[in-house]
Amino acid sequence: MKDKASPSAATALLGASEIRRLAEELGIRPTKTLGQNFVIDGNTIRRIVAAAAVDPAETVLEVGPGLGSLTLGLLDAAQRVVAVEIDPVLAARLPQTIAQWRPERAAFCDVLQGDAMRVTELPAEPTALVANLPYNVAVPVVLHLLAHFPSLRHGLVMVQDEVADRLAAPPGSKVYGVPSVKAQWYGKMRKAGVIGMNVFWPAPKIASGLVAFERHEQPKTPASREEVFAVIDAAFSQRRKTLRAALAGWAGSGALAGEALARAGVDPSARGEVLDIHAFARIAEAKQLPQA
Repeated sequence: MKDKASPSAATALLGASEIRRLAEELGIRPTKTLGQNFVIDGNTIRRIVAAAAVDPAETVLEVGPGLGSLTLGLLDAAQRVVAVEIDPVLAARLPQTIAQWRPERAAFCDVLQGDAMRVTELPAEPTALVANLPYNVAVPVVLHLLAHFPSLRHGLVMVQDEVADRLAAPPGSKVYGVPSVKAQWYGKMRKAGVIGMNVFWPAPKIASGLVAFERHEQPKTPASREEVFAVIDAAFSQRRKTLRAALAGWAGSGALAGEALARAGVDPSARGEVLDIHAFARIAEAKQLPQA
């Protein structure tokens, strides 16, 4: 009878003992700088992969594979995995782990050593993003990848729980802000669950949240993404101020901001936290329009 934890078991996943053994072999300790918290629970990996709803024909982009916990689960579900790892030691070891635990799938995983914030080309076109993201860079990584890889149709990311709430927050929510609105440019975000602290090594001091997304068409606007995002940044830089006051610097004066808001059909006395991405797009457009 085969040991369930043996690499020969087709669906075996890395557990706490395997993760610690690999770390000891490599002489590494998870670093806070790189946001390394390795998942050590196989059931959590299965839960993440199931929630991601990966199709067997898909190519999945994984950021921060670490020692390979999630990578093995994704290889069981997808046709191909492209894993981007910033740590050179972990990136060098991952192919060997895959060869040991999923020898029949080793040819279907590409490991790239590099910073996900700088990646603009991949060896295969990804259709899904599934990742356990470092807490400190989660939002910029998600926005960067959605901007540079339009082939990403959907995904599931694990982030700090409060960041998950912000990404999925609707207009008017107390935690609605810049990440919430910018994410709307690309797709629909929703909270897909909470992950406890004890399934990680080392255990973080806060819970993690799962955020699922489905890409939709970008807002139909002549304004560029950069122009719309500039309005969002300005509106939330002083979120307790009215839009007329908060956008004064962006527009050139409070009066010009009021005129742009009026042309966009937005109440100048409102605050940014009540607007969706389409309203911000209209404001960006309105700055370019002549006064009626």
